[in-house]
Amino acid sequence: MSAPATTSAATSATTPTTTARPVNAEQTGRRVEEVLDRLAASGDQAAAAAAEELVRSLMDFYGSGLARVLHLLSAAPGDPAARLLGDELVASLLVLHDLHPEDRDTRIVRAVAGLREHDLEVVTFDEESGTLRLRSRASGGCGCGSGAGAQEAARAALACFAPEVRDVVMESAPALLQIGSAPAPTGTR
Repeated sequence: MSAPATTSAATSATTPTTTARPVNAEQTGRRVEEVLDRLAASGDQAAAAAAEELVRSLMDFYGSGLARVLHLLSAAPGDPAARLLGDELVASLLVLHDLHPEDRDTRIVRAVAGLREHDLEVVTFDEESGTLRLRSRASGGCGCGSGAGAQEAARAALACFAPEVRDVVMESAPALLQIGSAPAPTGTR
């Protein structure tokens, strides 16, 4: 595998809360190439092949993320930051590198709000266990229609936007007590 054909342009990204350390693309490419060469020279062909596959997978992932950034920035008018933060791939890259400018709770709400077809609301998040409790707002929040489909959709969205969430539990709202008029007393007209 050859080193990326780039010049020594340093890159950095900043947000209001986080700054990425500058990286020299040329030096990074050389370091990756040296590690791959050492693995190939070790004689363990399976490890060398696995390392090359890992590098290719990561390059594909980051390349897709950068392509998506460019697409979102050139898309319809509006707030480009909102488009970037609302995109699963870009958001996952930002979260992965601790560059996402939104806090965990905001990212959780964003992910859940994006699941419009399930109409869910956040009940609680337990930091210690990483468990997020959700409830369906459909049908008055009774939990109707909020089954495994909503739970799996929430898990998938949260994996990108808020990997701090390790489990999703769907709750049913307490049963509503129907209050009606009292029955008419017997024997009265």
